[in-house]
Amino acid sequence: MVKYKQTSEVLKIMKNLEQVRNIGITAHVDHGKTTLSDSLLAMAGLLSEKIAGQALALDYLDIEQKRQMTVKAANVSLYHEYKGKPYVINLIDTPGHVDFQSKTIRALRVIDGAIVVVDAVEGVMTQTEMYLRVALEEMVRPVLFINKIDRLIKELKLSPSEIQQRLIQIIKDINSLIASYADKEFRSAWQLDPAKGQVVFGSARDRWGFSVPMAQQKGIKFSDVIDIYQRGKDALPELQKLAPLHEAILDMVVKHVPNPREAQRYRITKIWHGDLNSEIAKAMMEADPNGPLVMLVNDVRVDPHAGLVATGRVYSGTIRAGDEVWLVNARMKQRVLQVGLYMGPYRELADEISAGNIAAVLGIDKARSGETVCSLAVKDFMSPFEKLRMITESVVTVAIEPKDPSQLTKLIDALHKLSIEDPSLLVKINEETGEFLLSGVGTLHIEIALTLLKDLYGLDVVATPPVIVYRESIRTSSKIFEGKSPNKHNKLYISVAPLDETTIKLIQDKIVTEDMDPRDRAKILREQAGWDTDEARRIWAIDDNINVFVDMTTGVQYLRDVRDTIIQGFRLAMREGPLAMEPVRGVKVILHDAIIHEDPAHRGPAQLYPAVRNAIYAGMLTSKPTLLEPIMKLDIRTPMEFIGNISTIITKKRGRLIEVQQLGNLSRIIAEIPVAESFTIAEELRSATAGKAIWGQEFSRWAPIPDSMLMDLIAKIRERKGLKPEPPKPEDFLGP
Repeated sequence: MVKYKQTSEVLKIMKNLEQVRNIGITAHVDHGKTTLSDSLLAMAGLLSEKIAGQALALDYLDIEQKRQMTVKAANVSLYHEYKGKPYVINLIDTPGHVDFQSKTIRALRVIDGAIVVVDAVEGVMTQTEMYLRVALEEMVRPVLFINKIDRLIKELKLSPSEIQQRLIQIIKDINSLIASYADKEFRSAWQLDPAKGQVVFGSARDRWGFSVPMAQQKGIKFSDVIDIYQRGKDALPELQKLAPLHEAILDMVVKHVPNPREAQRYRITKIWHGDLNSEIAKAMMEADPNGPLVMLVNDVRVDPHAGLVATGRVYSGTIRAGDEVWLVNARMKQRVLQVGLYMGPYRELADEISAGNIAAVLGIDKARSGETVCSLAVKDFMSPFEKLRMITESVVTVAIEPKDPSQLTKLIDALHKLSIEDPSLLVKINEETGEFLLSGVGTLHIEIALTLLKDLYGLDVVATPPVIVYRESIRTSSKIFEGKSPNKHNKLYISVAPLDETTIKLIQDKIVTEDMDPRDRAKILREQAGWDTDEARRIWAIDDNINVFVDMTTGVQYLRDVRDTIIQGFRLAMREGPLAMEPVRGVKVILHDAIIHEDPAHRGPAQLYPAVRNAIYAGMLTSKPTLLEPIMKLDIRTPMEFIGNISTIITKKRGRLIEVQQLGNLSRIIAEIPVAESFTIAEELRSATAGKAIWGQEFSRWAPIPDSMLMDLIAKIRERKGLKPEPPKPEDFLGP
């Protein structure tokens, strides 16, 4: 029996946090997340029961319906009664494909529990592992739904005991990942125990499911399920009635996912690095509706009628229409015009949304995902939330232009809106050629962006074939070079050195950041990466591409006055290196000495930027410079007989096999190939395995280009960018 509840009733329950759950559904692509969401929506009275399972209601974009895949995170608030008590479950359905991982990661920041969906036939795949790892790093508690049990019966024709063996193996795999990646305090507490009802078995498409306690209570056995499937489609309603999927899943969520207050007590220490003894911290840990307002924006959407809508979690206080709030990262004041809840594509207005819940807010149009919003009263004490970490970098780029040149301004506006909605879509204008460069995580990511330009904005564009964005780096240290300003009044003495792998990893994992206390940072670098204490304390800047600027000068006059200009010059130099104007990665820049002119008029950016850049470039060109290329990890499941074909493809693509495991009659191949070689991998794997291989992929690492290819590649990139084919020499930057 569906109990349809008005938004007003849902809002009333939301005030009592014991009756609220914030959850997400995450899984490998095609394992059934969105179909599961449909079944839950139907039962919460938000979708007609007849079409659940086929409707893909949270896939409300045209492109998602056509491609049968989710490309953004959709929010909805569900109503569920458990043991006679009403609960509100704020649900976010997320994409599984690695190209849309930024949306999944942003969703994980604002939820407390994740329903991990695993296909019973395919088992735990690459993205299952990847997203579970990030969920555990964000201290999100997992519960498990093993989906597509019907395939074990109809396709594999397994016996009840074989089905049980398969399911036990999947639970073991998930538990070993929890043991590896969860925080120490939760490694054993969060192990999934099917006997406690922390795992549901079922079929989202056929809309039945049960946990072990539910099966015991209702007297259901796997042999009964097999029997029903053997009797054919007409017998299915029996199973749906006996074991309704929504009841099994939502009961599991209510029972095993912590309420927002419980979760905030341990999550705040992990995702927020402000003073944990402050009033703000205490209010957040208690999810106090009367505390100062603190909200984290995880998603910004363009509503064609209303403008930009920011969705996020209220960690403390209450957000109301008319409030003036402070955006911590944007450093500005804005006024909230409306607040509400998302019901799939619709926003339901509310007077206020209190701590512990997920709100949709209109009016704060300068907020971007990752923004911390707080009340004006605490703006001077508010530390921002930790930056969201992306697993995969945007390494594939296309140049685009509108077919109709008169649509140029429309294209600029549309690209701006797309990059607000999806921060891992990077938009850049090439100033030499006037082209628009669009960078994404993979070819599919770009393809979807181009389709959205057409579907949402009516723009037809011409795109070049995709190219890879490389990184420039160095392999040895340089001597000290003098960088002069154009007016010769300022001189900077700079050397460069490669950063070691440990330091790179510490920065990449956000263990070492630019805005942390310099003493804490120095301690970590000294103890974990072997830095000299003095050098570690003198870090001025760490840029996004993992480069570090260190000031080792003593007693230089006027240096403090131009510090910000020098840092900005360093950042600009790191944006485009000397070899091929690609971003620089893994370089330590050391300032040893400087002569700065006393008159501010003679030491502005126009003078200091070239002085910084020229010395850095000369240093890099004498330090065995190279290009780094992005490497992708492949996780392939295939019947044994195709291993030879697959390894031939991988070797041909400059790849390597890392591991081959046997899983019954299937084998699992873990391999790496350069992203540059991956554009046709899908077609080649399909034809080499007669369509029987299934695989996942994720960004693995950056690796130096083989020396035999380096000069050719540099010449090609330079030519594409309209530069001279051969790279500059150190003396080109040293001047007379």
